[in-house]
Amino acid sequence: MAGASKPVELSFRGVILGGLICVVFTAANIYLCLQSGLTFSSSIPAAVISMAVLRPFRSSGILENNIVQTIASSAGTLSCLVFILPTFLMIGHWVDIPFWPSFWICASGGVLGVVYSIPLRRSLVTGSDLPYPEGVAAAEVLRAGEATREGGDDAAEARLGLRAVITGSIASAIMALLVGTRLLASEVAGYARFGAAATGMTINMQLALFGAGHLIGLAAGMAMLTGLVMAWGVAVPVMTILHPANLPAADLAMDVWRHKVRFVFAAALAVSALWTLVRLAKPVAGGVVSAIAAQTRRRAGETLERTEQDLSFGWIGALVVLLLVPIGVLIHGFIAGTPLAPLELPLMVAGIVFVAVTGLMVAAICGYMAGLIGSSNSPVSSLAIIGVICSAGLLSITVEPWLGIEARPALIALSLLVAGFVLGVATIANDNLQDLKTGELVGATPWRQQVALIIGVIAGSLVIPPIMVLLGHAYGYAGVAGAGPKALAAPQAVLIATLAGQFIGGTLDWSLLGSGALLGVGFIALDTLLERRWALRLPPLAIAFGGYIPPGTISIVIIGAVAGHLYEAHADRRAKNPGQAALVRRLGVILASGLIVGESLVNVVLAGATAAAKTGFLAVRDSDWPLALVGSDFALWGMALAVVVIFGTVLLLYRWAARLGLQS
Repeated sequence: MAGASKPVELSFRGVILGGLICVVFTAANIYLCLQSGLTFSSSIPAAVISMAVLRPFRSSGILENNIVQTIASSAGTLSCLVFILPTFLMIGHWVDIPFWPSFWICASGGVLGVVYSIPLRRSLVTGSDLPYPEGVAAAEVLRAGEATREGGDDAAEARLGLRAVITGSIASAIMALLVGTRLLASEVAGYARFGAAATGMTINMQLALFGAGHLIGLAAGMAMLTGLVMAWGVAVPVMTILHPANLPAADLAMDVWRHKVRFVFAAALAVSALWTLVRLAKPVAGGVVSAIAAQTRRRAGETLERTEQDLSFGWIGALVVLLLVPIGVLIHGFIAGTPLAPLELPLMVAGIVFVAVTGLMVAAICGYMAGLIGSSNSPVSSLAIIGVICSAGLLSITVEPWLGIEARPALIALSLLVAGFVLGVATIANDNLQDLKTGELVGATPWRQQVALIIGVIAGSLVIPPIMVLLGHAYGYAGVAGAGPKALAAPQAVLIATLAGQFIGGTLDWSLLGSGALLGVGFIALDTLLERRWALRLPPLAIAFGGYIPPGTISIVIIGAVAGHLYEAHADRRAKNPGQAALVRRLGVILASGLIVGESLVNVVLAGATAAAKTGFLAVRDSDWPLALVGSDFALWGMALAVVVIFGTVLLLYRWAARLGLQS
């Protein structure tokens, strides 16, 4: 059949649909990110929407749906650039968000992230055993939908998979709606003082994060648990003793974590990331050599398999050179008319080289992080912190002695700009390799996915500036002069702006970063010892995640990892043969994928309702909780109900999925 030999993949209708989904999800993610510092992955919801919309078209199939989710996937990651854009308002460099500079910061960094991650595909995706939880989840969703449509030998199992993903989606959607009504608490928290020390724990009641935990596996989960215990069982209590304050236990513990402990683990994360880069040097070099060899074979007339065709090195080189032009123009715009003007040419050259070289290293680190924990849960903001530290450090050492302290405001702005480009590379490289893993599993053409993601980056970059202007005028941003009580918190932007100012201003607490660096070395030594003695792994990056990511987020991920391991152990014990055990395991993965799908879709709806309430389009009693059925006085009951209902639902879902597989 012609349709089978040449399936539809990169189509006009797919590009339009993917672009529309990207625009909607980018807008929702911007608001959520500025409000809470979190984003949700748009890959799986986009895949589900695409399958539903394109199903009536006979020529549509899994490859076209994969392109749609690839384009849309940039929404969740590119939105992380709001970690940087508000900082220019906070330091007074901008009075509003200008469209074209903001667009080019997002687009040039994002497309550079796509380009830099292309040579990494062979080493970090094809030749790696990293789990890529969201990439695998998206592939399972796409394959389940495709198999039920086509029939054949795998149709029966595919129908079971589709039942699992739909059931998981419905369950998590209902739970998310109940959380939105406040009948179930969004988090369960407990904090207390122990003498002069204060500590505690928060658990987010999010089945999407629970599902992500199932997908990342026990090893990464245990490493994160190690970091969580070190942060909240050791560092926070000790720091609260050393820095006492007359605050409630929860406020004191969270304040110390935000301003002290998180900096320590950010430094540990930086050291772990650099170590990861060293370990990846050989496989990454191998991937580049493999890519060059493939290009040589292509030039010699050999036709590569469709599933091995990346964008050529000629295109990669041309795009890199082309992208350095707007980067240089923006750097010029930030320097012109400031005390930095006498050094404009060397600063432009240095800035371009910094972005080009640092971006390449960051792409490799982010690819590894995406494979380990997923793009949604990767602490990309830590790489923004590293970028600010590196750029601000170099500028303060090399430029400030020549131009004096009057150049500090311009130096801060320039360091943030350069960090913004690096962050763009980080976020999209993080996403691209996740998408390429999905593509590998469904038989996609890599170069078409890479083109699709570039389209998604451009679409998202067009949306980010006007949405930020709208939100800025409606609410304002914390840390900006004149911000009112309803200002969006923008937690990462506040942290990054503060860090850049303290670094160049000479007020940064180096003891925290030094302690964190030593801690990172300790993580590396522990992992090396375990690997050599007992063939076990506690990835240093994952340990650092445990202390750096907010406790509510990381705790539910860890619970999901442990629960997923117990589910798979149960499958191995009860199955009649290895094939049946593998089926039960796959149903668990698909069920976990469904948990991510349902909640992500509901989060889009809730974000829209919240934005409508806050802008006055929706008249409700509490604009922060537009669907609320109860008030804050129901909080204790809400926490109790959340624990019983959500974890009870997980238990029932696991039992149902296991029975489904064991009876087939």
